[in-house]
Parts: sequence; C-alpha cells; structure tokens
Amino acid sequence: MNVTYWYRWIVIFYLHLCLFASWTQSEGNTVRYQTREEGAPGTVIGNLAKDMSLSVSHSSKTNFRMMKQFNDSFIRVRESDGQLIVGERIDRERLCKHTPQCLITFDVVNFSKDRYKLIHVEVEISDINDNSPEFPNRESVVEISENAALGSRIPLNPAVDADVGSNYIQSYQISVNSHFTIDVLQRADGVKYAELILMKELDRETQPSYNIELVAKDGGSPHRSGSTKITVRVTDFNDNSPVFDQNSFSVSLPEDAPVGTVILDLNAVDADEGLNGEVVYGFGKQVSHEIRELFQVGNKSGRLTLRSPVDFESKSTYELDVQAIDLGANPTPSVCKIIIHVTDVNDNAPEISITPMTSIATGVAYISEAADKDSLVALISTLDRDSGVNSQVHCSLYGHDHFKLRQAHEDSYMIVTAAALDRERISEYNLTVMAEDFGSPPLRKITQFTIRLSDENDNAPHFARAVYEVSVVENNAPGAYITTVEASDADLGINGKITYRLVDSVIMGSPMNTFVSLNSVSGSLYALRSFNYEVMKQLDVHIQASDGGSPQLQSTAIIRLKIVDQNDNQPYIIEPSLYKGSAEVFLPRDASAGYLVTQIRATDADEGINAQLSFKITEGGHLGFSINKDTGKVLVSRKLTYDLMNNVKVTVAVSDNGSPSLTSTAMIIFSFIEGTPPSQPSSAQNSNEELLEWDMSIAIIIVLAGSCSVLLLAIILIATICSRRKKETSEGNFDEKVETPNMEKVESSRMDSLIVNHKGKAFDVHSFPEGLPLASSNTTEASSEDSRQTTGIFEPNSRPMEAKLKGYSTLPGYGKETVRPITIWKGNSFTTISARDPQISGKDSGKGDSDFNDSDSDISADVHKKESPPMNSLWACTSECKVLGHSDRCWSPSATRPNTSLACGSHLSTFSKTATLPRDARRENYYPAHLPKTSGLQSVYEKVQHQEFDYILVGPPTPARIQETDEISIPEYTNS
Repeated sequence: MNVTYWYRWIVIFYLHLCLFASWTQSEGNTVRYQTREEGAPGTVIGNLAKDMSLSVSHSSKTNFRMMKQFNDSFIRVRESDGQLIVGERIDRERLCKHTPQCLITFDVVNFSKDRYKLIHVEVEISDINDNSPEFPNRESVVEISENAALGSRIPLNPAVDADVGSNYIQSYQISVNSHFTIDVLQRADGVKYAELILMKELDRETQPSYNIELVAKDGGSPHRSGSTKITVRVTDFNDNSPVFDQNSFSVSLPEDAPVGTVILDLNAVDADEGLNGEVVYGFGKQVSHEIRELFQVGNKSGRLTLRSPVDFESKSTYELDVQAIDLGANPTPSVCKIIIHVTDVNDNAPEISITPMTSIATGVAYISEAADKDSLVALISTLDRDSGVNSQVHCSLYGHDHFKLRQAHEDSYMIVTAAALDRERISEYNLTVMAEDFGSPPLRKITQFTIRLSDENDNAPHFARAVYEVSVVENNAPGAYITTVEASDADLGINGKITYRLVDSVIMGSPMNTFVSLNSVSGSLYALRSFNYEVMKQLDVHIQASDGGSPQLQSTAIIRLKIVDQNDNQPYIIEPSLYKGSAEVFLPRDASAGYLVTQIRATDADEGINAQLSFKITEGGHLGFSINKDTGKVLVSRKLTYDLMNNVKVTVAVSDNGSPSLTSTAMIIFSFIEGTPPSQPSSAQNSNEELLEWDMSIAIIIVLAGSCSVLLLAIILIATICSRRKKETSEGNFDEKVETPNMEKVESSRMDSLIVNHKGKAFDVHSFPEGLPLASSNTTEASSEDSRQTTGIFEPNSRPMEAKLKGYSTLPGYGKETVRPITIWKGNSFTTISARDPQISGKDSGKGDSDFNDSDSDISADVHKKESPPMNSLWACTSECKVLGHSDRCWSPSATRPNTSLACGSHLSTFSKTATLPRDARRENYYPAHLPKTSGLQSVYEKVQHQEFDYILVGPPTPARIQETDEISIPEYTNS
C-alpha cells in the first residue's frame, strides 16, 4: 500500500518536472512587460540585458536590434543594453478598442560574439480611466401606454465608455421617482445598458409625463460618470398592441454576405381592425447610428436586410431592437430583440513584414559573404486578420537553396543562411516569400525579397602568371620603361585596391631597388641602370601585390628580365700573346708549304652570333702565309726564301658576326731560325686530333678509370713486393733486388697516360718585352709523329678547355750538351727556370706558405737523394701518389734527358713563357697581377677559378736564345 502510494507521487513529481521544463523551453526566449497607456515618450519599460541576464559587450555599440514589425513605432529598444522605452504616446482605445487584452509584440536580436539570440517581447498596454461614460443624447423621450402592465420594460439608450475592464461602465442609476426603476443588463457584444421598469400603474389624466435622470458610472479610481435626461410620456389607452411571433431572435451572418441579404423576416400581428390593426416596423429609438448604417428593416414587410458589408474583424456581434406599432391612435409598440452573430470567413490574405538585419534600401537585406551557416539575415512577421484556422499562416521561401526559413514563433520566421556564401560567385539573391493561411480556399501573399552580399577581403590579388619573361636589350638608357604587370582582385572597394612593391633582395651585392623601380599604383617597371649582358644575363624581379583590406592579403610574381646581347664587345686575341698589338712567332726558315706556323686564338665576351669569329689576313697576305677563316691556323702558303735576319710582318684581323661587325687586328712578326721543320701531320692525323676533343664527362670517366687502375696496380705491386721482402727476410736473404724501378716505370707510364688524356681548363699568357727577341708562341713540331703541342683554349660558351699535348725536338746547333729548361708551378703561376740550378726543388715546406719559402732540407738527407726519373717530365701530385710514398719524386723532375727519349711518348712543351693556371684554393698567398684587368682575362679567370691543378710541367730543351720571361699571375676574383 505504502509502495504504491510513493510510486504514484514519484510519477506525479516527474510529470510536473517535464511540464515545467517544456514551459521553460517554450518561454525561454519570450519576455513580457506591462506599461500604462498614455505614457510619455521615453518612459522606461524594462531592460532586456538585466532581466534576461545577458552578457553585454561594452566594446560594441550594437548588442540589441529591434526587428521592425506592424506596431514598431510605439516601443523602441536601446541597442547598447536592450532598454525598452516608449516611442510615442499609446492610446489603448485606438489601438485595441474594446479588446480585453492589448498586446504589442515584437522581436529583438541579441548579438553575443559570433552568435545571435532572438528574443520575443510582449508588452501589455494596461488601461487607465481616461474616458467617462457618455450617452448618445443628452435628452431623450420614451412613451408608455397608460394601461401598460406592471413590470413592463422600456429599453434605454446605453452609454458609451471607451475604457475596458474595471474602468468601463459598471452601473446605471436613475433619479428618485414613484413609478419607475431600472435594471442593468449586458448585451451579447458586452455593452451594458439599462431598461426602465414600470413599478406602479399609470394614470394619464393624473400625470401625463415623468422626468427621470439616468446616470452611468464606471469602476475607475476615481470613477467617472455620465448622465442623460429621459422624459417618459404616458399615452392614451390602446386596447391591443402588435405581438411578434418571438420576442427575441439570434441569427448568424457570414461576413462576406452581400448587401441586400435578407437576415430575418419579422412578423407581428395586431388583433384590432382597420388602422388599429395595421402594423409597421422600425428600429427602436435606442438603436445606435452604427447599426442603422449596417442594417435596415422593411417598414411594411418587417424584413431585416443587410445595408452595408459587415466585417468580423471589426465587430463580430450586433444586438438591436425592432419594434412594431399599429397605425391607430395612441399606439403601444412591441419590441423584438435581435442578436446578429457575424461569422468569420477567410476573406483576408496574410500580411508579410520583412525586417532585414542590415538594410540600406527598402526590400533589400545585406549580409557579409563571410557569414557562418545559420546566420540571421531577416525576420519575417505575418499577420492574418481572420480568426481560427483562417488566421493560421504557413510561410515558404523560394529562390535559392543557400537560404532557408526557420520558424521563430507562432507568426514569425527567420531567414537564415544554409550554406557558405561567396560574393565573387553570386553577389545577389532574389528570393520569394509566400505566406499562405489554412482557410478554405487558402489565401496567400507573395513578396519579393532581395539579399545582397557585402564584400569581405577574402581574395588575394591574383597575377595572370607566376613568371613573366621580358627581354631587355643591354646598354639600355637608365629610366627606360620595361613592362607593366597587373594583378586582379575580385573583391570590391578598398578590398580590391591593389598596390605594388618590390620584394627586398640583393643582387650582386646591391639592393634590387638600385636596378629597377616599380610604380606602386600602375605596376610599371623601369630600369634604373644600364644592363650589361656580359655581367648579368638574367635578373629575376620579385613583385608583391597587396590589397587594401584588413587583414591585408598579398601575392607575388616574378618578372624575369632576360638581357638580350648586343654586339658591344670586340674580339680579343689571347694567343699568341700580344704586346702593344703585335706578337713575334718563330718558324724554321726551310718550312715547306702547308706548315702550321701558329694558331690565332681569340675570344669574344658576347654570345651567339655576336661571338662567331672569323679570321683573315688584311696586310701581308702575299708574303707566303695564309690563315684558316674558321680556325685561325696560320699556314705557310708557299716555299719560303727568307734569310734568318729577315722579319715578315702580317696583319691579322679577327671579326665577329654581329651587326655591325666588330674587328680586332694584330701584327704577327715572323722570325726565322735554322732547323729542319718537322713533318706535318696528315689530314688523317688532324681528324684523329679532333677526335681527342671528347666530351667532358667521357674525359672524367676515363681519368677516374685510369686512376683506379693505377691505384689497383700499385696496391698489387706493393702487396707483391711486401710479400717477397717478407719471404726474403725470413730466409735471411737481404738482397736489394726490389723491382721498384719497374714499379716506378709502370707508375710513371700510367701517369704519362693520365696527363696526356687529361682535359682541363688553362689560360696561357705570353708577354714580350719591348725590343727583345721573343720565343715563338707556337713551338716547332718535332720529327716524331706522335708528338703533340700543348695549348690552352678558352671558349666563351663555357665548354671545357682542351689541352692538346704535342712533343718537340730540340733544334741542332746549340751546344753538345742539351740543357732543358724546366717549367714549374710557382705561387699561382708557371715559371720557366734553368735545369742547371741545383737549388731548385719542387718540395713544399708544408707550412702553407708560398713556393719561395719552400725548403730543400729533404735533399740533404741521403735517404731521400734519388735521381730524377729518366722517363717522364710530368708528375701529378695525387693523393694516391702520396700514399705510395712518392711525393718526393712528384716534385723532382729530371734536369736532363736524352733527345732520343722524346719519341717514347707525348710530353708537355715549354714555350719560354709563363703559363698561369688557376690558383690552388689551399694556398693562402698569391701575387698581384701585373696585367691590366681586361674583361677577357677576368671572364676567363671567373670560369676557371674553381678548378684545382697541382702539376709541374717540364718541357724539352729549347734554343739558347730563348730568354726567361717575367712571372705573370692573375689575382683571384671573388664573385659576390
């Protein structure tokens, strides 16, 4: 029993909780206030922020926004804190008439950070007793027959009071009299009226009339009243009065009934005959003018018809009195009470009011394109003046699926975003709002609504291309126009206003803005300096385009300036080396036709067709010499008949293929010496010679393969020797028959093969002192067909230089003992010295200093005193060689060698000049240049400065008349 009892209470408790929760949810966004009518503008009604405990952002001026509706002028909302105030004087009687409850409803949006909250506000306008009861007439007359029965009632005109509730008419009173009293009644439409009741029999002959004052009082505080004077006349006796079939009728009338509709057929019968029995109909004297305008009654027929259309929404119930009287003398009227109920018909289409969150023009809402999904765009309020089901409205939205409707309250809807928006794709939406009621047939209202997206800075400036390639001819004038780049921005206004600037960067040690300038508005690019193709072939200018939005967006593009070469550099003759525009070349007096005397080598700092060179003899072409137009090889064209003392001067011109063509000239002085010219290589040999010009990669592969082979062979030989020595030591045999010479011979042979096949970059400089006999810049070919001449070729297209090795034989008649000069690496250049100098050593002191500080202390030790290898004059100081312990032999070339050894292989030749090679990066000291810094030398050195060589070139004997030349070195060029 107890368990059931407690269980029942628990269920009831949970039911109450559920009901309370649902009420809280439904009322959570609705707040109600009350204010009196006739309040002064500015009267405070309430504060939404305080009353609903809402957080307010003090940094924002707009935290609350009132969504305008039908009665939006009466109440105003302060946007900072949601304070509600009276906007203008409110007259409840005009606003709501006789409605018991008068409400002004509207919606307010509360903004909280990035979210919003819709608050439904209801303000009840309470009535004040500002209207007194008032009768239609200050004086009125009523008639009553002297034979009227006690209790007979005479309806009186009601007083009018616009107030409602307790402020409306509460009572009627009449002045004191002996025959009449009143009874207060209420009509179907809520109007209170009084009926005069006969309390004592009348006698017309005694008193024909009575004066009564009727007073109406309301229930206000203080109460108000109104009065009227009523004169009651007593008429003569009339034996019969008309009688209605019914004393009262209640009928229904559709509000859409047409004018002339018969509402009721009244019928009254009088038992008298003649005029006393003839009945006429009409409205009672107390019927208001309003009713007389809407309805009419037939005088003879008694038919009640509709005179004017009725409106349910204005008034739904009418109560009127129709009286019937006969035409006899002293008639006594009979009254029939008729109540007409107007029924509602769906005759009012819904009304639509759209209040956008942000609006500049009527019917247009604005929303940011960056708005989140479910953002509020506008509020739709509907109103249907019908009642019941006819007043229920359903709203629909058509036009685009980026927006949707969400019901806020019973008669209001919200237009919210349903997807992400992008103004650059769709900037304006034309939507259709349709409100339809549930009547039969349904009525609808259609309204067009426009939503425009406001721009946000969501698009960075866009270049049509990431890289713009523009050609600029070198030697342009500073300030010359280059090009214009334009970026586009899909945003509007300041968000789409683009400015340009150069991205900070450093080119060749100088800021970018020292090379070009950029117009920040137009994007036009101008050159600030004259470009030189030989110094800079390409310049990448990074440009940044920024918009004016917040935050600012940027994008970058590259303008690739390709400097176009002009023929602005003359060919530069690099071989033979010129001194004041001339060079001396030696050749045998008996050289036959076709003998290769020398080769003119030249370079041009330009490129392409501007660097294509051609050679020709401009003066002295008839003196027995010719030149190949393409290669620059100078050949003997006929048998020469000159003496040793004769000098032949030939002017050679080197021209490029540019437009206009540029030319450099040089005077070649041919000096003759005794000796038999070596046999000339055949054309087949020449073709084989060109076959040696391999690709750089093939040469590297061959060199690496050869080095590996030598290393492997050396390791095998060392292992064999060590094994053999160990065996001899164990047997007690200390014979010194180690085949080291054989190993050295094999190793030397491999080294010669490496050097012959090596292709590197070299740059030769030949300088002639003025007035001195100079050595030939081209060596005379030896009788051996396997000999090769060593020359360094620099080509402007950065192809690897090729070193061709040719052998030389000494010329007869220069003493019995052949003394061969030696060319060694000294500092950062080659120097030719005499082989008889016993102090010369190629050994490095190991202190990191220059060769002038090298010591020769190692020669003093007997262990290290070894004779120079007799077979080869070129040793490469490789790491493999040092591992094998041959570093001393690497730096000790042979001072003498028999002439017969020239045929054993190819050797490097000495041209009685200093051959400068790239400086070893491991050396810290070098000597400044004694040559002018010409562009040719500089560019050559730039191309070879990173190559490392560690060779000693030892040449064969040369004629005694060849004098040593000064050392020439080139400083290291640092590219910044």
